[in-house]
Amino acid sequence: MGVKYLWDVLEPCKKRYPLDHLQNKRVCVDLSCWMVELHKVNQSYCATKEKVYLRGFFHRLRALIALNCSIILVSDGSIPGIKVPTYRRRLKSRFEVADDGGVQPWKQTSLRRNMGSEFSCMIKEAKVIASTLGILCLDGVEEAEAQCALLNSENLCDACFSSDSDIFLFGAKTVYREICLGEGGYVVCYEMEDIQKKLGLGRNSLIALALLLGSDYSQGVRGIRQEKACGIVRSIGENVILEKVSSEGLSFVKNMRNSKKQARPKKGTLPLVSINGSNHDPEGVQQIKEVIDAFMNPKCHKADSNTVSRALAEFTFQRTKLQEICHQFFEWPSEKTDEYILPKIAERKLRRYAILQSRSTEVGVNRPLHKPQVPEKCPVSEIIKTRKVQGRECFEVSWNDLEGLEASIVPADLVERACPEKIIQFKEKMEAKKKKKKPKQKQSKSTERETSSPTKASSLIELSLQLQQIDLNSTSTLAISTMEEAEQEKEQQKSKKHNYLRLIDSPAKENSSTGWSTIRRFGVGPSSYSFYPETEVIDLISPCPEARSRNVSRRYQEQKSHEQKCLDHKLENVIELSDSETDDDGGDDDDDDDGEHCRKARELRMFLENIRKDVIL
Repeated sequence: MGVKYLWDVLEPCKKRYPLDHLQNKRVCVDLSCWMVELHKVNQSYCATKEKVYLRGFFHRLRALIALNCSIILVSDGSIPGIKVPTYRRRLKSRFEVADDGGVQPWKQTSLRRNMGSEFSCMIKEAKVIASTLGILCLDGVEEAEAQCALLNSENLCDACFSSDSDIFLFGAKTVYREICLGEGGYVVCYEMEDIQKKLGLGRNSLIALALLLGSDYSQGVRGIRQEKACGIVRSIGENVILEKVSSEGLSFVKNMRNSKKQARPKKGTLPLVSINGSNHDPEGVQQIKEVIDAFMNPKCHKADSNTVSRALAEFTFQRTKLQEICHQFFEWPSEKTDEYILPKIAERKLRRYAILQSRSTEVGVNRPLHKPQVPEKCPVSEIIKTRKVQGRECFEVSWNDLEGLEASIVPADLVERACPEKIIQFKEKMEAKKKKKKPKQKQSKSTERETSSPTKASSLIELSLQLQQIDLNSTSTLAISTMEEAEQEKEQQKSKKHNYLRLIDSPAKENSSTGWSTIRRFGVGPSSYSFYPETEVIDLISPCPEARSRNVSRRYQEQKSHEQKCLDHKLENVIELSDSETDDDGGDDDDDDDGEHCRKARELRMFLENIRKDVIL
């Protein structure tokens, strides 16, 4: 508890810092205050069985480890004799000491705590977890906050964690009352320097306030509030307040109130001043002196003692032991424990390396930027890629010589302080990749549409023109080739037609075949077709070659069809002419030859019909 209402008095001096404020600091922790605070979060049976308070303690330690914050845990020792009555009132039937049989509180000696109580077991569990993380607990002689204040006043630590306000009365300079983890984590800080400047209250004044307001060691003055008490203490002064209280007791408070009211107390009223039930008599003054001495000279381990030196020493992290303890307390597998603690251990190692870098720079060891400033090996192997965690720029890095951890995420500013050469190497690597890939410049969608649309349109136009040109060229070529082929076909048709007519017009010879003699008999002679020139006779008996299939245009097909129709018409005229001539000559011959003539005429017509079909095909 500490001094009543003292935190309210110190409220103007309250400051809040981010968790990074704790980096590279050494702090003392009042272990009992932390465990009480964590246990109050959830006092249900399930929370106690699952040791929620112990998990919270573990996460606080790992957060401080990541910041390279050296931790000194301090536990309470024996109960001071002057504090025994307070324990009785506070714990009632659950207090940890036996009845003293009516002995005066300032005459009691300190008593050992009940180490078998539930709270003492919680303290033991916390010590076990801390020891596996390399944090040793310092067991105080009596009050843990007194031991923390001594270490802080002797500059053996930078600050103290405690929720007991009387830690300032023991001589603490900087006190962290609260700590909050997670996103936006912070600590609530009070500094003695601010208390003196803003409130005009030093250590002596705070002890006097404890006598007036009440504390673990005294009940205080009934009916006085913190504003009035602060005014009284300031009016007397920091340097003489304790001397006045030690010599006169607290009777001056009554005199100051009476002088201001200018009125006398009525008969039969209770005295204004009462300390643990005593009036301002010689015994009350003695009790005040005991209280002052308890705050000014608490029973603690000396700053130069071996016990304190051992607590300040650094111990190794026991990974296997921590895995066993976490499995026993929280039922965590080894992988989960490593996932929680190993990245924090690695970050602490990198922060310590950064300190060596800065110190080497301060002493004038300036080496090239691409080389480390200290001979010790850098814990970072290389930077893998950039990350952003809770709005903060970070790097994902791989680690050297750290068993169980290959990579984790650390703040970018920490990497820049510890190993700037790694950042240079990472940037060079990224530049090399960009040059190798040669990525196109990114554009917005609207700009891309505006710039790409004309290009696409022009490309399509050019492509269509090329296709049209190709089509025209191919069409003209095809037309030319088709026309040439048509002309050739026409010439062939003419040649065939001329040969057919030449065959009919040729004179019959005596040694010719039956066909030629038959033509002579039909009266087809040179006298009728003398205008045809003499041409070579074609063997009409052999079959015509098969027509080659060609891809020709529709126009050419229509032209060829027209020419074929004309040829058919001419052939039909020839056949009709042959028939008519045969009919005219038939009366001049003998009757025996009529049947023979008709048969040969039919053969001639069939022969000519076959020729026409072959030409069509």
